[in-house]
Amino acid sequence: MDPMTIGFAVAAAVAVVEAILLLKRPKPQDAAPASPAAPAAAADAPSQEVVAAVSAALAEELGTDITRIRIKSITKI
Repeated sequence: MDPMTIGFAVAAAVAVVEAILLLKRPKPQDAAPASPAAPAAAADAPSQEVVAAVSAALAEELGTDITRIRIKSITKI
């Protein structure tokens, strides 16, 4: 394997691990409630940033354009 391929694979693995750690981070209990105008998100739904990071890592690893990636669900483990 060439070093660039290994580098991309390691970067993608790090991005996925970071996304998982971000999802496992405890939520602050004293957080201010969301404004009434904001749409209510599901309790277990990942943030848009996490979905974007996972999409980017997958697109990079698969060698495809990010607009072709469709994530149907992300399940917390």
